[in-house]
Amino acid sequence: MLPVEDDRRALPPSLSEAHEVGFDYRDGAGVDFEPYPDFLDAGETAEWWRAWTGNAELDGSEFRVFGQDGTGGLAAFWLVRHGEPIEQQPVVFLGSEGETGVVAQNLWAYLWLLADGFGPWEATAYPDHEHEPRTETRLTEIAQRWAPSQRRSASEVITAAREEFPGFEELIDSMCR
Repeated sequence: MLPVEDDRRALPPSLSEAHEVGFDYRDGAGVDFEPYPDFLDAGETAEWWRAWTGNAELDGSEFRVFGQDGTGGLAAFWLVRHGEPIEQQPVVFLGSEGETGVVAQNLWAYLWLLADGFGPWEATAYPDHEHEPRTETRLTEIAQRWAPSQRRSASEVITAAREEFPGFEELIDSMCR
């Protein structure tokens, strides 16, 4: 029997399950998110990161990209908590027009963000929560199954993430040329 290799591109099962539900754009009133079946590979991430920042010295290895909005802005885990599993890393959005934001403190909070009708772009574009979300029953069931003790509203998820990482936008700006 051949040994099973560790597939570093595989999404955590809870994230895959949530993304399989799909997202309804609703002509701009829904969630603008196109999840990937796997994380982008390191080469694709480096190519995108260098183009996005204009900085050829960087490779974007601190990000594990798992989806995009309709304009090409990317959602990713930001690998800032050294030694912690991917599920404990914050979720960020890096927009095609330079928008940036930490949208959830970890995967469990991200699941509740989705359940409350917000995607990564909406959490970044509507910091004051002007988005009129429509909750999705299946996403709520998934969040309840995977993160029952982490239940929070989208507003609480976004606020907690921004409070924990207040310098994210400045950090990203400092990397851009």
